[in-house]
Amino acid sequence: MFFDLNIGNLAEPVSGRAWDRREIAVQVARRVARFQRHGLARGDRVFLPFGNQLEFFAELLAIWKLGGCAVPIDARLTPFELQTLVGAAQPRLAVVEQHTDAAMRQALTDAGVPIIDTADTGTEEAEAGLSQLDDDALILFTSGSTGAPKGVVHTHRSLRARWMGLRDNLGIAPFERTLCLLPTHFGHGLICNCLYPWLSGQDLYITPPFRPDIIMRLGKMLDDHRITFMSSVPAVWKLALKMARPPQGGTLRRVHCGSAPLSAHVWEEIRKWTGTRQVCNAYGITETGSWVAGLADADCAAEDGLIGSGWGAVVKVLRSADTSAPLRPEEACAPGESGYVWLNTPALMKGYFQRDDLTAQAVRDGWFLTGDIGALDAQGRLVLRGRERDEINKGGMKIYPADVDAVVERFEGATDVCTFALDDEIYGQSVAMAVVLSDRGDAQIRALHAWMKSHLAEHKMPVRWWVVEEIPRTSRGKINRDAVKAACLGLEAIDLARILAGEPT
Repeated sequence: MFFDLNIGNLAEPVSGRAWDRREIAVQVARRVARFQRHGLARGDRVFLPFGNQLEFFAELLAIWKLGGCAVPIDARLTPFELQTLVGAAQPRLAVVEQHTDAAMRQALTDAGVPIIDTADTGTEEAEAGLSQLDDDALILFTSGSTGAPKGVVHTHRSLRARWMGLRDNLGIAPFERTLCLLPTHFGHGLICNCLYPWLSGQDLYITPPFRPDIIMRLGKMLDDHRITFMSSVPAVWKLALKMARPPQGGTLRRVHCGSAPLSAHVWEEIRKWTGTRQVCNAYGITETGSWVAGLADADCAAEDGLIGSGWGAVVKVLRSADTSAPLRPEEACAPGESGYVWLNTPALMKGYFQRDDLTAQAVRDGWFLTGDIGALDAQGRLVLRGRERDEINKGGMKIYPADVDAVVERFEGATDVCTFALDDEIYGQSVAMAVVLSDRGDAQIRALHAWMKSHLAEHKMPVRWWVVEEIPRTSRGKINRDAVKAACLGLEAIDLARILAGEPT
């Protein structure tokens, strides 16, 4: 089970709690005994509707030792959403903790799922080693909590393939003391940010996810615990760069930013703040075990959307997005030509849980269709342009929202932005934008418009603007452009023409 012969220590910087390797072994052994008392058998699925704490990792290892499959769940799900996932995954048990919402506990009970409290361990200890390489290890739900759930199934074999690819390309030394600010119910935070270093014998420091008060004191936390590695998402960095003092200790050796294309501007700002040039836009897909490509040596010029090369994966950009027909060499895009990003890796998921139809739509002959639009540069490095579904088609002209976002992010007074498509009677679609500004006055809006006009082609300019207090994000820190669009359509857009004309309100 362990990726190495030993595991690292665990610590919670916020609470001050910590377990060394010896204590972790005791905690896991007690949970193995407790799961045995509850009849957990090989192949059983266990819901974990909590995370980002010491006990979560002990529960995970105990489940694996008994050959079970862990299903981490977002603790913020509504009872309706939880029951939908229960219906799809049919868990044998669920483990909760003291802060688990009463409504969630009741929803599990109503669904007939026996509940165990993580604090209920007893003193009996037991050993087990029942898991096999091709057993299901994790199910991570990426969508469908209100409809048809889409659960990514990873086996122990696919997880080890991901970690081996990372070790071959990045080594393990930079991860000596790793900090995770991300949720542990999805791939980026769990598989790569936490489990890769921890199961390789490195120390892991875990905090509650996405808490502004923690991010505001990030620099001090990095110094206090001599953190050598951290990974996060653009949303976290936008707050940290604005509100947190930079670390002073110089211990960071490597920094990853994932879940969205990284603009060159924000990339350089992160480098300045962290004090290291080894800042990488890590490309992660849950279906491929998260981090699948990036820069092994990130000391290079920052470029909008630059990813790098595959980490234990082959990356191809093709003109086709058809998984019903064999892939052909002549469909490969020329350097610099945008197309559909495909991946081939031994870390590919087993499939979507009990959804062979969805698996067939995403996988062809071992190649995974990511749904991302990108290009390979002259050096063969992947550069992301955006998601296929995010692409805006304005009268036949293809516009990638991430390109517009990258320009707005460079404007000094903009703290967050999300570009999306609006229906247009003439062009089919037009460009719209939600933006957070430090100053919402007319002068600031005119300055931003002038900035964008000097950096964007005319057809890429947003024709409708919403100036908002914040951009809504998913529990993973990602922007859902459709959700932002829906939120904006319930608000009043600014009168851009009046403001640009300098007319009074």
